Amino acid sequence: MSRWLLFPLLVVASVAAAGPAVPAPASAKAGLAVERAKRPNILLIVSDDQGRGDYSAFGTPDVRTPAIDRLYREGRDFTNFYANSPVCSPTRAALLTGLYPDRTGVPGVIRQNRRDSWGYLRHDATMLPALLRKAGYATAMVGKWHLGYEAPNLPNDRGFKFFRGFLGDMMDDYVTHVREGANWMRSDKREIDPKGHATDLFTDWASNYLRSRDKRPLGDRRPFFLYLAYNAPHNPLQPPDDWLERVQRREPGIDRERARLVALIEHMDDGIGRVLQALDDTGEARNTLIVFTSDNGGLLNVGARNGPWRGGKGQLYEGGIRVPGVVRWPMAVPPSSRSERVTLSMDLFPTLLEAAGVPLPEEIDGQSFLSEMKSNTAPDPERELYWVRREGGQVQGGRAIEALRRGPWKLIHNNPNAPRELYNLERDPYEKENLGTREPEKLRELTLAIQAHMQRGGEVPWQSAPRPMGKRKRTPRD
Repeated sequence: MSRWLLFPLLVVASVAAAGPAVPAPASAKAGLAVERAKRPNILLIVSDDQGRGDYSAFGTPDVRTPAIDRLYREGRDFTNFYANSPVCSPTRAALLTGLYPDRTGVPGVIRQNRRDSWGYLRHDATMLPALLRKAGYATAMVGKWHLGYEAPNLPNDRGFKFFRGFLGDMMDDYVTHVREGANWMRSDKREIDPKGHATDLFTDWASNYLRSRDKRPLGDRRPFFLYLAYNAPHNPLQPPDDWLERVQRREPGIDRERARLVALIEHMDDGIGRVLQALDDTGEARNTLIVFTSDNGGLLNVGARNGPWRGGKGQLYEGGIRVPGVVRWPMAVPPSSRSERVTLSMDLFPTLLEAAGVPLPEEIDGQSFLSEMKSNTAPDPERELYWVRREGGQVQGGRAIEALRRGPWKLIHNNPNAPRELYNLERDPYEKENLGTREPEKLRELTLAIQAHMQRGGEVPWQSAPRPMGKRKRTPRD
């Protein structure tokens, strides 16, 4: 069997979580156990630019990821898991709102330079942490935010009680943590300048948060939602020296760039293992639902592996939007199991709320896959799926690219200056044969459908405010 067909196991490791404050005497223990069974802790782990093929459970031979592999071994692999966009901000917005990215006001990457920023998170968007916090969850985020640089779009404004991480799109250096001369590292809303590699900092902060809960009285432990968003393995490829040396010794002849990427992934995986160990040590693992995924496919020019699929980060071909997707939940999800259901980042929003017993907002685009996660019997919903990315530069010039999938058919407009492309994923999963000229009626049908999505997304502003023509005063964010 081809190594590319050894698909990993999308698993949400989940467990019934701690309930609200209850007295600890023996008479109350049964009630506490019942409450915990209803309310799982939630740990959502998101990597940055990790391709569908860049972990060893997939069968890729030059990378070793025992912690990620453990999640696949102990949970369910969603083999058709997709990011909502081929770039960072739009996917993260969709994940936390349950909406298509342009309907959150984030069709493209949010940057500190406003003249090159292509999104602004809607003030009225209902956020996952806000709903969970209102339902009694302790809400915490560690790592990369990338949905705003100022109020009211900071993590603590949008539902997270605890935040430690950075606000920006990327760091120019994993050790100094600066981005174009600016320091976006924060403890809640306070600027900080911690020492150490960003991956180690995020691992330590997440582990310490979990261990700090273990020191509280049993009856005072609310269920938690911890969103751990690594910036690895996003470039610059800057793994610690010992991790790079380890990969180069093990893989003689490996390309230098590929070695750095593998080392960065393996270093992150070690961090994930330490977080899982913290859950084990505190006794919370059995009551914690874990999801692991990525925000988009890997970047091809740094040696990323996106499996057999075409394309990579920034592109709407399958390699740019297919990502790891695994769920571990020992009390509900069969280990080493697999689902072929087509699932998107935005589907996590209703799934996690349903698992927590929280009512869903009326208007969301995501669909819960909780029953499929537990039983593998729920039918794959018949729905039309839409992807979008807005960007500046010479190619896009501020315009958006889009893709739409209806059944086996996929329409792609991967370049606004080129014709749309049409593929049948059932017959051609690797998008080798463009059927646009051979299937004109299908091309027309899906073009009209994608235009309807574009019109609906166009109802939502993606800039914070209109700006007058002519000169304007520079701001620190520029």
